[in-house]
Amino acid sequence: MDSDSIDSADFSKLLLGPGPSNVPQRILKAISNNCISHLDPDFFDILDEISKNLKNLFKTKNETTFAISGTGSAGMEAAFANIIEKDDKALIFNSGLFGDRMADVASRYGGRVIEVKKEWGKNFKFQEMKEAIDREKDLKVVAIVHAETSTGSFQPIEELGEYLKNSDIIFIVDSVTSFTGINLEVDNWSIDICYSGTQKCLNVPPGLSPITFSEKALNKIKKRKEKVQSWYLDINLLKDYHEQSRVYHHTAPVNMLYGFNEGLKICLEEGLEERFSRHQKVSKYFDSIIKSTDFGFFVDKESDSLPMLKSLVLPKSISDDLRLEILKNDRIEIGGGLGHTKGLIWRVGFMGCNAEIKNVDIFFEVLKSYV
Repeated sequence: MDSDSIDSADFSKLLLGPGPSNVPQRILKAISNNCISHLDPDFFDILDEISKNLKNLFKTKNETTFAISGTGSAGMEAAFANIIEKDDKALIFNSGLFGDRMADVASRYGGRVIEVKKEWGKNFKFQEMKEAIDREKDLKVVAIVHAETSTGSFQPIEELGEYLKNSDIIFIVDSVTSFTGINLEVDNWSIDICYSGTQKCLNVPPGLSPITFSEKALNKIKKRKEKVQSWYLDINLLKDYHEQSRVYHHTAPVNMLYGFNEGLKICLEEGLEERFSRHQKVSKYFDSIIKSTDFGFFVDKESDSLPMLKSLVLPKSISDDLRLEILKNDRIEIGGGLGHTKGLIWRVGFMGCNAEIKNVDIFFEVLKSYV
């Protein structure tokens, strides 16, 4: 593999799976800066900058916007741990593994979970989501995955947010794979809690979960009858550290936050629209080539397919074991299927700095040498 296959880096492996993605040298350099105390005023300035940058990328004015110490799964848990109280009704629109996880997490915190399920790789229409909401009385939460990492499917959510905005229902969105890769508008879409991860389109190593809470969500948390069951993820305590009072909570992962802020800066310097356009361009190029092969698309409709993550149905002539051969011989990672899709699909990711035409060419060049 050509060492110049990705901009400004000399990676030992090309990560074309569902995450983590390759990390540019600029971010690695930021992570390697000298560590300072998590209570140093200079570090608080960095936390303020992170919050400002995150607000721009989430397209929100929410004051409570920061990064939780933990991967995207910690963001998911924080969302439900803070909002759900015993017997709260939570409606989960579920069409993949991470929809399954939402339902599991919500139930662990005592929620009465109602799942509306779709076959993996299929999307919900707004009308059927509206009807499902209308069927339930006293709903407290509606949650959905914006970009389902297990299937590569994209779920439009604008109309859903518009429908929920004048209700008391808290709208939770998982944007782990979509954040900075496709359009996401927290305020305009009336999202109350939105969380993501760092290792996808941001190209930052895994370990943090960007998250934002609306005033509507915070007001519900303030009215809880009992304490949030998770001490570590209690937003009331985390707010006191990340916002003006700066009350010690836990030792923040200082160097990871250096790298995270650098990743946010890279996104802002490129510009979100330019970044979305680049992912779309690479997506269309990839699709145009894959159509001439024996692979099939797991997500039937092109408009429902994520630009940064492609799920491909393996032809009978190709074994899933080929992924490991390619990783061993060519040092290129390709993701396999999860759950009942294991051994049946590949998940190919072109995220952030990896969303380049030349990386698509590398993928097909290597594939051609085996099939």
